Amino acid sequence: MIVKTLARVLAPGGPRGRLSILIFHRVLAHPDSVMRCDPDAAQFELIIGWLKQWFNVLPLDEAVARLNAHSLPPRAAAITFDDGYADNYAVAMPILQRHGLSATFFVATGYLDGGRMWNDTLVEAVRQCGNRRLDLSDEGLGTHDLNSDEAVRQAIDAVLKLVKYRDPEERIKAATYVAKVSGARLPTDLMMTSEQVKKMRRAGMTIGAHTVTHPILARLSPDDARAEVAESKQFLESLLQERVGLFAYPNGKPDVDYRAVDADMIRGLGFDAAVTTAWGVADARSDLTQLPRFTPWDRTRFRFGTRLARNLLQNRWLRSGQLAS
Repeated sequence: MIVKTLARVLAPGGPRGRLSILIFHRVLAHPDSVMRCDPDAAQFELIIGWLKQWFNVLPLDEAVARLNAHSLPPRAAAITFDDGYADNYAVAMPILQRHGLSATFFVATGYLDGGRMWNDTLVEAVRQCGNRRLDLSDEGLGTHDLNSDEAVRQAIDAVLKLVKYRDPEERIKAATYVAKVSGARLPTDLMMTSEQVKKMRRAGMTIGAHTVTHPILARLSPDDARAEVAESKQFLESLLQERVGLFAYPNGKPDVDYRAVDADMIRGLGFDAAVTTAWGVADARSDLTQLPRFTPWDRTRFRFGTRLARNLLQNRWLRSGQLAS
């Protein structure tokens, strides 16, 4: 009740309306002792219940239109997912439907139908390595003990940080190397199929573009960045037989993962709005092509609600034509 009251005060709606956009990636069918950052089904069920109690949850396209028209309801929120994981369809969507809510799913189209993102290749290679020690020093990625779940988690985090901002070809090369050294058998069903994307849309979910291969746009030439975005938009529009008006920047940090020229490109391609991973809430001053998003990672109702309220209190927005500093 305290969170709902605070949200009503801090996000009153109308001309002073403020929109909290939550971002998720995966919802696991069962708890995972290594990948603890992603909620499992039971935890996600709790989260959705809390959100429904505290906020007026809207589809993102409707929320953006009402933000632009200064007609948001009090305590406005929207739910989004990035990348296009198969558990979005199999686990998250049924929970959303039970609560009568919808979400927007941003899909990296190049990984549909059996593909796998470079980071998932790396993650699965490390976690499924049959040895208690993984020597990746030939590629400058260190040597890692894998004698506990915590050690595996630390190894994954360390290698991801070393590879994340390499050029796309070098990231794939590094992930392939880790997989070869680990000897792990990698999954081919992590991402959705095209048919599942269509079924999600028919079920009332919204589908947005998220590039083809999930590159860091700031590391590409403007022409290559435009091609990644435009081709993902065109693919989804052909698949769904409707216009796609929403986009999510891969990684999504302003000035780090995308540039002002990329935001201009999003406008030029005719998107209604685009979302980042900059924390904060959107308001009338926000640039619709650089909307902030946020998700508390806390496991208890009190901590989860407190962090949501703090995000409303310390809002940082991205104004039209500007990137965050």
